[in-house]
Amino acid sequence: MPQLSPLNWIFLFILFWASALSFSILIWWSKKTFFKSKSISSSSMKENKWNW
Repeated sequence: MPQLSPLNWIFLFILFWASALSFSILIWWSKKTFFKSKSISSSSMKENKWNW
């Protein structure tokens, strides 16, 4: 293993944990369920009063 300066070890440590945290957030965000309210869907079904 090559010799690294202590500052590089700190950077590698921060990079590893930042990537692990972002990967876990990405997994959590993809598993999250989105609930749609009925008021939004009923308002979108209304006819548009504008002619454009």
